[in-house]
Amino acid sequence: MQPRRFTRGIGLLEPYLAKLRANKADRLIPNHLRQGRILDIGCGTYPYFLTRIYFEEKYAIENSPKSEGVTGIEWFSLDLNKTPSLPFEDEYFTTITLLAVIEHLNPTSLVELLNECYRTLSPGGVLILTTPAAWSDGLLKFMAKLTLVSEEEINEHVFAYTLPLIGWYFGKAGFKLSNLRFGYFEMVLNMWALAQK
Repeated sequence: MQPRRFTRGIGLLEPYLAKLRANKADRLIPNHLRQGRILDIGCGTYPYFLTRIYFEEKYAIENSPKSEGVTGIEWFSLDLNKTPSLPFEDEYFTTITLLAVIEHLNPTSLVELLNECYRTLSPGGVLILTTPAAWSDGLLKFMAKLTLVSEEEINEHVFAYTLPLIGWYFGKAGFKLSNLRFGYFEMVLNMWALAQK
């Protein structure tokens, strides 16, 4: 079995940060949705979040192959910057998560991907994402130099977001403003956002 790697590259804080993201996302998911299907987009080389939560059915999308020994998760290897479409029928999932993912996508791909998330979410389903706050970019690069976070991952950040901008992207995908919630965590260095269909 491969070791449980929370990210590519080396980062002493990566396991801790992955747990904080997973805990935040887990608390945001309404319990009644757990009887359905969850899709974790950009789950990482080891799907930590999916392995620690309960859902009737679990799906993952990642650019790399599934880690050995991971069971109970339907895995799809896709490069969402090249093809930001989801290979699922309409209203298939009750929950979709993108944890520390959107900063790795070019903005055009993100628009298309969020449209696909809206299409594949069932009515009442939720889309949850986390991303670094725009002002944390310099600090993250400094932390990467100290090997506290993965320099490889930080160097792949394409775009930095603000909560109003995330709200705009959600609206462009079809989510109503009244069905959006936002906040900060990890000492205001990261943001979370939830959109309900």
